[in-house]
Parts: sequence; C-alpha cells; structure tokens
Amino acid sequence: MIEEIKDIFRRKGLKKHASQVPTALTPIKQVRSAVAFIDVSDTSFDACKMAIQAFYRDYDIKGDIFFFDFRKIGKGERLITSIQTTVLLKDLNWFDKPSEEKIGLMLGSNPDLFISLINNNNYPIEFMANCSQAKFKIGRKQLPNGVFDLVISDPPEKELSQLDSFKAIRAFLNKIS
Repeated sequence: MIEEIKDIFRRKGLKKHASQVPTALTPIKQVRSAVAFIDVSDTSFDACKMAIQAFYRDYDIKGDIFFFDFRKIGKGERLITSIQTTVLLKDLNWFDKPSEEKIGLMLGSNPDLFISLINNNNYPIEFMANCSQAKFKIGRKQLPNGVFDLVISDPPEKELSQLDSFKAIRAFLNKIS
C-alpha cells in the first residue's frame, strides 16, 4: 500500500518538475557546461571524479560533479565529498525526491550536458535527470520515457566501474561531430 502511494507522489513529482527542453545528441564542441552524477559506493568514484575533472578541463567545460552517498554514516565517520554537492539519504524526502536545495544547485549551473554514471534507475537519479534542463543527457541505464539521449550500458558478462563507463562515454563523445 505504501509503495503505491509513493509511486503516485513520484509520478506527480516527475510531471510537475519535468524539463520541457528538447534533447538530442550534441557535439562536444557545442557543450559549454555540464553536470555529472557519481555514486560514492563505487570503489572507482575518486578516480572517476578526477577523470571527469580532466575531461572538463580538456574541453573547457564549466562543470559540476554531484555525488550520491546513501550510506549510513556513523558518528565517527566523516563525509568524503563536499556537503554542497553531495545528495545524502537525509536530503531525500519520504518518496525519495532530492531536496529543493540540491535540485536548485544542479539547475542553477544550467548545464548543456547531463551525465549519470549511477548504475541504477532509482527515483533520485530519475528525478534529477528528468528535471535537468540539459540539451544532451547520457546515462548507464535508460529511464522510463526514454530520458537519456545516449545510454552506455555494461556488457552482459560484467559490470563496469563508473570510471570504465565514463571512459566509454568520453570515447563516444569524441566521435559525435
């Protein structure tokens, strides 16, 4: 019963906040700003963050990186990413919608390119991808209603790290002209 109620609120939230900006494959030379989402539970997240930052520098892209960190952090533990750009469990409401502050930060950068390296289609990334005004959206798993313009999925025989997925995305972006 509670799951059905959550689903109703999730659908209403997506409908209310969904971007109306048309999206399409876009050459990298036309991208001036970007936002990427990575999951800190992936062991390659730090190397992936560095690779994304290098990508931004190489193409003169003003970019942000947001982190999903849904781990339970104990009293003795410290956050390993910036609190400003990290979506924590406490930043999600009861039906898993990210806080207005995190949504506003992502939308405020007005990115041309949206990259999700999150290897699931859970509601927090579905919401962020849907409400993003980016003209070109890339993900690892397609979301309902075909939100992503490009999906770089893992091969059937093994799950790739976020870093490996980002390398494949970067290689593909270099081929779009």
